[in-house]
Amino acid sequence: MPSDASLEKKEYYGHARNRFWRIISEITQSETPLHYEEKIDLLVKHKIGLWDIAQKAERKGSLDSSMKDVIPNELEEFLQNHPKIHTICFNGMKAQKLHDQFFLRKNKIKYLLLPSSSPANARMSIDALILYWREIL
Repeated sequence: MPSDASLEKKEYYGHARNRFWRIISEITQSETPLHYEEKIDLLVKHKIGLWDIAQKAERKGSLDSSMKDVIPNELEEFLQNHPKIHTICFNGMKAQKLHDQFFLRKNKIKYLLLPSSSPANARMSIDALILYWREIL
C-alpha cells in the first residue's frame, strides 16, 4: 500500500525520503527523474512494472506492519494478461508475506525478496540497497 505521502501526491513512492526512485535510477544508470511522468517513463523504458499486492487495507499511518483487513489485487488475472512477466520482486518482507498469503507462486516466475526502499528501513545504506536491487535487471 502506498504511504500517506504517496496517497496525498497520487504517486507511487512519493515520500521524499523513500529511496525507490534513486535505486531504480542507479541500477538503470539513469538520472533520477524529478517529475512523476518521467519516473513512469523510466520504468516503462526498462520494462519494470509496479503492482500493489493490496488493493485495500486498514492502516493507521504508513507502516506496512500496521496493515489489517487486506483485500488483494487481482494478480492472477494480471499475470494472465501479461504472460511475458518472468520476475516478481517484493519491495520488503510485508509484500512477500501478503503475496504468499493470497497467491501461489508460479514455476515459470522468479521471485526476489528485496530490502525495502522505505525510510523505515534505516539500517541499510543506499549503496547496500542498490547492490541488492541490481538483481532485478
